[in-house]
Amino acid sequence: MEPLAHRITIDRNSPVPLYFQFAQQLQDLIEAGELPPGTRLNNEIAMADQFGLSRPTMRQAMQHLVNKGLLARKRGVGTQVVTNRIRRQLEFTSLHEDLERDGRRPRTQVLSVETVPAEGEIAAGLRLAEGTPVLALERLRFADDQPIALLHNFLPEGLIELTLEELAEAGLYQLMRQSGVGLSSAEQTIGARRATVAEAGLLGEVRGATLLTMTRIAYDGSGRPVEYGSHVYRASRYAFEMTVSAH
Repeated sequence: MEPLAHRITIDRNSPVPLYFQFAQQLQDLIEAGELPPGTRLNNEIAMADQFGLSRPTMRQAMQHLVNKGLLARKRGVGTQVVTNRIRRQLEFTSLHEDLERDGRRPRTQVLSVETVPAEGEIAAGLRLAEGTPVLALERLRFADDQPIALLHNFLPEGLIELTLEELAEAGLYQLMRQSGVGLSSAEQTIGARRATVAEAGLLGEVRGATLLTMTRIAYDGSGRPVEYGSHVYRASRYAFEMTVSAH
């Protein structure tokens, strides 16, 4: 592999901050696969000397990539390139379908399936009176044997019948379509928050790690809400993408 010094160039006459020049070029190498997951980098002091940058500048560059989920610092190991994040287009598909399409070997652990009374946002989203029974699903989704998302879904009672085996083997939307539920549109909101202790434990993250959040209300062809979803994703392994067009 060609030395890193031959593939990153710092332009001191550029108005672009030095830390960002270095970080952006290193990110390009990672995303192009030239620095595969598991690649160890020299310590920040050595790299600062190698590229003629101050140590605070190099530290800022490396932290920038740690925050983006491209590098990880591990005690006793140093700084390593981490597994590329799964990037998901905002489409009307399930996570299971997206992972299958990308060849990421989805696997599902069903944590619970129970009937509960609809409350608050769930009742409002499904247009049900509070206390109306709904089917509540909790699942842990894996990609390439790594936990990636914790999924909570709520369906109107009696909409479809599901078995634990079916939920473990297929995506929820696939099962809904097979049961004759025509999915037509959805409203969704993307956000971020800190992981709870329980979420961090299930997802293999440290307490307080940043999680991406998505809430989604799916509708059938008649405009009836047929699913309320509330999911959290590992920000270090996952990203949402969207295409914006001008009119």
